[in-house]
Formats: sequence, C-alpha cells, structure tokens
Amino acid sequence: MKRATQEKKRADKRLHELDSLIAKLYEDRVNEKINERTFTMLTQKYEQEQGELEQKIEALTTQLASTKEQENGINKWVDLVKQFSSPSELTAEMLNTLIEKILVHEATKDADGNKSREIEIIYRFVGKID
Repeated sequence: MKRATQEKKRADKRLHELDSLIAKLYEDRVNEKINERTFTMLTQKYEQEQGELEQKIEALTTQLASTKEQENGINKWVDLVKQFSSPSELTAEMLNTLIEKILVHEATKDADGNKSREIEIIYRFVGKID
C-alpha cells in the first residue's frame, strides 16, 4: 500500500509537470521559438504520456481503495474476535457476530459408499478462511 501510494504521488507530480511543459511548449510556439513540426511532435508525446499516467493513477486509486477496504474488514474482524478471545462455550451471540453465513452442500457418496457433505463457513468482513 505504501509503494502504491508513493507511485501514485510520483504519477500525479509528473502529470502536473506535463501540464506545465505543454503550456510552456504552447508559449514557445506562439513566440515562434520552435517550429510547427517540433511543437506537434512534442505535444503528441506529452499528451500520450498524460493519457498513460491518467490510466495508471486511476488503477492505483482503485487498488488503494480496495486495499483500504480489505484492511478495514480485517480490522473489524480482529475487533470482533477480541470480544470473544477466551470463550468458555459457543453461544448464539458469538455465531451471529462472527459468521456471516454457513453453506451446507449436498451429500455425496464416495466409492466405498461413505457419505460426506461439504460445509463452508463465511466469516464477517474476511470471507471464507481456508
């Protein structure tokens, strides 16, 4: 998360630098310090880099939001587990607080005729733990 934050800051900084460069480039063209061909070539190059940076910033923002959401879920889970750190018995309150849902699948028979049934426990805020 720290690396992604730093990378996003670098991309934001470069995007602002490109805005300044394009403005300077435009001024240079208006003042006839550079020719049309050079202006067009550099403008296209900077605009392409801007587009790539905008996509990168959007992806990093999404990634950071997702990571923050996961972190919040884990923190909430830890807080819930702390409430029940040393239980003497399993209570309905504990189950309702810690477990979001329990999935019970259909029974299956193996080659020996033994029945088995898969049961999945989906915990609050963290999902299924394998």
